[in-house]
Parts: sequence; structure tokens; C-alpha cells
Amino acid sequence: MINIPSTVKISLRALRVNKMRSALTMLGIIIGVGAVIAMLAVGTGASQKISEQISSIGSNLLIVLPGATTAGGVRMGAGTQPTLTMGDAEAILKECPAVLDIAPDHSGVAQVVYGNQNWSTGIRGTTPNMLNVRDWPIAEGRSFTEQDVKSATKVALLGQTVMDNLFGDVTPIGKVIRIKNVPFTVIGILSEKGQSPTGQDQDDTIYVPVTTAQKKLFGTAFPGMVRTIMVKAKSTEGLFTAEKQITELLRQRHRIGPKQDNDFTVRNLTQMMQAAEQSAKVMTLLLGAIASVSLLVGGIGIMNIMLVSVTERTREIGVRMAVGAKMWDIRLQFIIEAVTLSLIGGIAGIIVGISGSKILSMIAGWETIVSSLSIILAFGFSGLVGIFFGFYPAYKASLLNPIEALRYE
Repeated sequence: MINIPSTVKISLRALRVNKMRSALTMLGIIIGVGAVIAMLAVGTGASQKISEQISSIGSNLLIVLPGATTAGGVRMGAGTQPTLTMGDAEAILKECPAVLDIAPDHSGVAQVVYGNQNWSTGIRGTTPNMLNVRDWPIAEGRSFTEQDVKSATKVALLGQTVMDNLFGDVTPIGKVIRIKNVPFTVIGILSEKGQSPTGQDQDDTIYVPVTTAQKKLFGTAFPGMVRTIMVKAKSTEGLFTAEKQITELLRQRHRIGPKQDNDFTVRNLTQMMQAAEQSAKVMTLLLGAIASVSLLVGGIGIMNIMLVSVTERTREIGVRMAVGAKMWDIRLQFIIEAVTLSLIGGIAGIIVGISGSKILSMIAGWETIVSSLSIILAFGFSGLVGIFFGFYPAYKASLLNPIEALRYE
């Protein structure tokens, strides 16, 4: 019967005798585990950041852009030819079953003035539905109403960046700002959104009723014209259905023939953002896989050191066999030594990995998230490395002939 407690004592004593060699052997595992945890923390942080940015633009979003102009044979790109109207937006909501809500957008850039402060920002003329489409709550005050849209009321909702630059610590509700020299009363403050996936500050904006933007700020090429239409589908699964329904409806409304190109473009924003999120997840896996190579190298280092140890301790093995040690006693001794090196290296690697990710976050400004799963995986893998790479030296040691081992110099 295998005497496990005795075997464990012998294994640990052998490691203590060769402290420097044991420490150097563990170094590969420490670096490997630390690298895996740190790299997965960087990748997870990137994925989390993208997920937050995706949720900030809204869920299940489509955007309808007007057509492209052609000048001298050169196409100028989507959005350069005004082709969308308020009627198109209302028709999409009424006649497309897969659509939950819509918000027309007539936007531009203008200088905004309050007292002796001024700020250039994006002005978006829209309807109250935009807050639902973009999942954007009001932080303070109220939103404008459908009656404000019908009456082209001069009221405004401010983004956090605009509020900070114009008002500082002053409460802006009820104050009057001037947009292109037109007075607007501030009735609400939008909650903070942060950066978009493209790096744009979403809080650097002002929302006003769409009719006010059309009549008093930017004008229109024809009555009811809007620059874009934001569409919220009923579900993620229904995005393609909604896109198809919108395309068919607008082709019919714009009297586009079967062989004619669309004078509008429907883009699936959610799909684009999900692709970016998927890319981040793939990057996380690649970083983890690359870092795992160092674990493999550390395991090979353990095997090499254990093979050297078997050679150096041949006489010791012979003595143990001569006094009654069985084949599995010898195997277990060397396996325990290898696993102990791996697990101690794994614990040290966890500390190094967590510390490294925090330092990387502070120095480089990258968001890092250390997950418990990455710690468990790295630690478990380090234990498996010890067993796997420790088995061959243990197996080789157990096959030694006791008489030849005792004669070994």
C-alpha cells in the first residue's frame, strides 16, 4: 500500500533542499499564469468597454440615411441628397410591424451662447420618441412634448458636456440660451452617455423639437425634410425583418422602379456594434492563447528540471527501492514535487497577474477586468501542467533497477 503522507514529506524535503532550483523552476509557471491573467484582464476590459458603448447608443437600432448626390460623375456618398421626410418616418412606424418606435432627426452644428460663455456643438432636431429610441433618460427637468413639436416651441434639452461648458455649477433649468441668435429655454438635462463606439462624445449635444430645427435653425430644401430617421426594432431577431420592411415601404413611397437604385440607405447599427464586440472577444481569446504558450514553456522547464533531478538522485531512488519502496511510491514522489512546484508557481502567478493588470491599467490607461474564471482557469491549468510534465520523469524514475541505481556515481 502506498504511504502517501510519507511520500509527501519526502517530496517537500527534496524541494526545500534545492530552494534555488525550485524557485527557478517555478519562474516559468509564475510568468505563464501571470501573463494569462493579465492578458485576459485586458481583453475582458476591452470587451466590457465595447459592450457599454454599444448599450449607450441604444438597442435594436437601425438608421435610415438619405440618398447620394452625383456631381460630374462623382457620387458624394449617402446622406448628401435630401430624400427623407417626416411623412416617411410616420409611415415606417404605422406600416412596419417589426418596428417599435421611430425618431426623425434634422441636425446641424451651431454656436450656443449663455451669458459670456459660448460653445459649438451638435444641435439635433427630433421628437420626444428619440429618448425611447436611444434609451436615453432625462437626468433633470422634463422632455419636450408632441405639442412642442407641433408648435415649433423654442425649448432645449442639454447634454452633460454642453451643460458643463456653458453653466458650470449653475442649474440650467429655466435659463435661456441662444442658438444661432435664437433664444431657447432649457427645460431638461440628458443623463450621461459617454463616448460612442467611434469615440464621439455623445453628451456634446442639444436636442430641440424637429419642427423648431426645420423652421428656425437650419431650414429645409422642401417642407418636412429630415436628415436621418432613427428606428428601434421590436427585438434583435427582428432587425433584418424591420430593415426589409422599411426598404420595401420607402421604395414604394419614393416611387422607385424595380431596376432603379434606392435613394436612401438603411444601416443596422446594432449589427455593426455586435461585430465590434465579437472582435473584442476573439482578441481576448487570442491574448489568452498566446499567454498560455508561456505556461507550456514553464511546464517543459519543470520536466527538464525533474529529469535532471532524477539523474542526480539515482542513488537515493535506489536506496528507497532497496528498503521496500514500490514503483508507485517513486512515481508519486516525483509527481508530487512537480505538482507542488506548479501550484506554488500558480499562486504566485495569480498575484503577479492581478498586480500586473492593475499596474497596466494605471500606466497605460487601459480598462482591465480580472475575472474569477480566468484565475480558476490559469490556476487549474498550472496544476495540470505539473501532473502532465511531471509524469514522465516520475515514470522514468520508477523504472530504475535498484541494483544499478545503488551503483550509480
